[in-house]
Amino acid sequence: MLRTVDGRLRKKNELNNDNNAKPISFADLGITGPLLTAANAAGMDVPKPIQEQAIPPFLAGKDILGVAQTGSGKTAAFALPILSRIAGLGNKRRPRTARALILAPTRELAVQIETVIRGLAKTSHISTALVLGGVSRHSQVKKIAPGVDILIATPGRLTDLVREGDVILSETTWLVLDEADRMLDMGFINDVRRIAKATHPARQTALFSATMPDEIAKLAASLLREPVRVEVARQGTTAAEIRQSVILARTKQKRKYLSDILADDAMRQVIVFARTKHGADRVTRDLERDGFNAAVIHGNKSQNARQRALNGFRDGSVRILVATDIAARGIDVPGITHVVNFDLPDEAESYVHRIGRTGRNGADGEAITLCDPTEASKLRQVERIIRMRLPVAADITAQPDPARPAAQGARDDDRRPANDEAPRPNRGRAPNRARPQSDGGKPQNGKYRRRGSSQGQRGRAA
Repeated sequence: MLRTVDGRLRKKNELNNDNNAKPISFADLGITGPLLTAANAAGMDVPKPIQEQAIPPFLAGKDILGVAQTGSGKTAAFALPILSRIAGLGNKRRPRTARALILAPTRELAVQIETVIRGLAKTSHISTALVLGGVSRHSQVKKIAPGVDILIATPGRLTDLVREGDVILSETTWLVLDEADRMLDMGFINDVRRIAKATHPARQTALFSATMPDEIAKLAASLLREPVRVEVARQGTTAAEIRQSVILARTKQKRKYLSDILADDAMRQVIVFARTKHGADRVTRDLERDGFNAAVIHGNKSQNARQRALNGFRDGSVRILVATDIAARGIDVPGITHVVNFDLPDEAESYVHRIGRTGRNGADGEAITLCDPTEASKLRQVERIIRMRLPVAADITAQPDPARPAAQGARDDDRRPANDEAPRPNRGRAPNRARPQSDGGKPQNGKYRRRGSSQGQRGRAA
């Protein structure tokens, strides 16, 4: 049976705020000493909701079932308690073992988690190691050989090393599954079950997921013991700071529209999502031909190539990053202003993860989805997941294909003039929160006008 956090800390925080008193700190949650100093040095002064709810029971030895969207601060929510517990164990480790194991679905997320943990553990002697595909297996085996405190891994490569005897998990007493729903999407669930079975039978386990489909609920029930459930956002919801809209555009119109909106200086740091690796490469080539500096990451790229692209995006030398869903997991770059869905995802849940790259840590962000009429069913699935109808910012499907001349012999009054510049998303205004769409063609945000009836405005297939 699930037990829920009773919310006493949150109520205390609210009362303190009402009285202009000091808000809850990490020290109030049980984080002390050098670890508290490191957290404060990393800018973690006031705990986020997921941290406030998860840290005390995790420190107390309880299993955790966390439902939280990306960017909610869940890495520190499990890292701080694990670091606190390991700090008192001393430096003696058995060869090829790991005291704690954190599983992540992708290389990028694994690298990001290790970066956070190393920053928090920099004043201690706690050791970490990464196990992931795309890089030297020999160097990973060598790093683990003397034993490590915290192992961060992707399921595929770790399964190989466990099978070959290079990693022994029988002494692993902390297990964290991060973004479990994505591991399900990627087909890792059987690997995850085998890995969990190889850990210490008295382990403490935490499972975090942005969504909770039936398969993940079954996995949680099989791995967790009377877990404390912490949930900081309704399942499948998106951050309130993200302004969302959909542009109805045919596939051949998407390139020009994307080029037009990227000319806007307000789009300072942008991730463009494509559905396939081939599609991501094509979008990147088109952007470069249109004069934009863009980088691409997907599963066919080596880990070094992906890391170079991410580093360029992070340091600002690359303004536009094109990515597939799998490669983009774990991208946590401050200041991403926009997410553009060039294609709608096959799995509606991926939409939540995609747009979660922006609007992080309380900042505003904007998500723009380009939807071809053939993608209407995918759009409806997304709207069911996020429990809102996406506002239609523009419908350019009636415009003639710029790559094809008007048919000869067509009557003049049958031709609609092409717009030299596609409509651009609203800038500098309050976020548009799931506004009702029955405005009868009224201009939205003072900029776009929907065409035709309400059904026509939605562009849905009959």
